[in-house]
Amino acid sequence: MREDICSIPINDVFGPKDGCPVCRMRDMLENRITEYITGAAMMEPDVRVETNHLGFCSRHFGMIREYGSRLPVALILESHLKEIEECLFPKGGEIPSKKNLQAMEELEKSCFMCQNIETNMKHLFETVIKMWQTDPDFRKLYAEQPCLCLPHYHMLVEAGVKMPRKNRDPFLKETTRLAQNYLTALKSDVTHFCSMFDYRNKNGDWGTSKDSIERAMWFLTSRHVEEL
Repeated sequence: MREDICSIPINDVFGPKDGCPVCRMRDMLENRITEYITGAAMMEPDVRVETNHLGFCSRHFGMIREYGSRLPVALILESHLKEIEECLFPKGGEIPSKKNLQAMEELEKSCFMCQNIETNMKHLFETVIKMWQTDPDFRKLYAEQPCLCLPHYHMLVEAGVKMPRKNRDPFLKETTRLAQNYLTALKSDVTHFCSMFDYRNKNGDWGTSKDSIERAMWFLTSRHVEEL
């Protein structure tokens, strides 16, 4: 798939200052690839070769089913099922071979959309790192983000350690601050939520703790409860 299909302006992702910017980046890529795979990609044989081979994870099967019309989804499934029959099942009624078993294992771990999102996320992270080092306005915008979820904090740290040392340490410090500050507040809310079930706190103030379970699950997974 052409890389520019999924490129998005970094400033647009960081601009809203609402939740984790990398979650927005991931979600925008997911939506664009879903639109692409159920639309223009139907006419691109090289893309169909990839979808036939890689398939989709359960989440992304659900997305293409919900987003696309039924015919494009059926066409994707038609050729994918044909390849499964050819590669995963033995011919002539024989028992499955080691090659068949290996193909099954590989298919269970593969997803066309996951693979493309991961590839494009790496390119976008490279742009984030470059902009943070060269653009003072973006560095300010980055520092104004309200939080980072744990999985995307990890990804940013992995990208940041490759920076020159003079930039690496301040970037990692700022990135850690964004994630850790949210974690500290979240821990307090979860603890307060638990304390509200103590009889001594009957009719007490729940504060911001009522949705702390859902926010904790999002922080840990980068997915909202309805997406899990």
